[in-house]
Amino acid sequence: MYNMRCIGVLTSGGDAPGMNAAIRAVTRTAMFNGLQVKGILRGYKGLITDEIVTFQTESVSNIINHGGTILKTARCLEFRTPEGRRQAYDTLMRHQIDGLVVIGGDGTFTGARVLAQEYNYPIVGVPGTIDNDLYGTDTTIGYDTALNTIVSAVDKIRDTAASHERLFLVEVMGRDAGFLALNGAIAVGAEAAIIPEIATEEDQLERLIQNGFHKMKNSSIVLVSESDATGGAMGVAQRLKEKGYDPHVTILGHIQRGGSPTANDRILASRCGVAAVDALLDEQRSIMIGIMNNKIVHVPFTDAIKDEKPVDKHLFDVLRLLCI
Repeated sequence: MYNMRCIGVLTSGGDAPGMNAAIRAVTRTAMFNGLQVKGILRGYKGLITDEIVTFQTESVSNIINHGGTILKTARCLEFRTPEGRRQAYDTLMRHQIDGLVVIGGDGTFTGARVLAQEYNYPIVGVPGTIDNDLYGTDTTIGYDTALNTIVSAVDKIRDTAASHERLFLVEVMGRDAGFLALNGAIAVGAEAAIIPEIATEEDQLERLIQNGFHKMKNSSIVLVSESDATGGAMGVAQRLKEKGYDPHVTILGHIQRGGSPTANDRILASRCGVAAVDALLDEQRSIMIGIMNNKIVHVPFTDAIKDEKPVDKHLFDVLRLLCI
């Protein structure tokens, strides 16, 4: 049994809307329980460079509606080495931080798992990534906001596509996960979604587009996940050009990571932040806080980062049915 008196909180990897809400929840829950809170700037890099600030309740005032992360985030190659992790652990000990809450995705949790194992140190993770690719949770902080950003952007693109009777390929984020592309395609009424999990052959894509025009549609929209498996929007465009089409490509890029988080993301982040502190106080470690069927769950880091989160194949059937 250990005596938890001070916890640290950091954000790592790609930023996601709602991270600030999670920081706020962690900070205020810890203070409610009589704990001191220290914010670690720039993720694991801040542990190595000793960028630690003491938080007060006002430190997290008026941040719940802001995108990004007030703690900043950075990649850190040094943390991947035993020497770097030793420096990080020494920093934690020097600042008398008894436990750590890390907010991020699979890369963040991979680093946390190794540090926790090497030094028998209590760490709890909060899922913050727009990709929604972490196993063991129905959704991740930032995903809902990013999905709504995609819908808003594609609705505008469709105005131009319809006016000029064009085919548009819209590339969205997600890395090796197609959640944003698939659900975004359903939400905007797209003709197809090209995602890594389900291979869409060229003839299938061509059939879907022809069906769209056959229904007297004067434009077509296809969402494409950025991925080596899909070739991205530029790769798909090249294949279509070889078949005589004239596709126009829009890459949404980092606009998907920004913006004020939706109510869903703020609530999810708040729930997960509270649960993370509760888990540390209950002597839980090396787990990610998740949401399954609207209930808080504890998922071992090894499961969250190693198991592949499947897409709902039924959603792909829904998209194919509605685009005919």
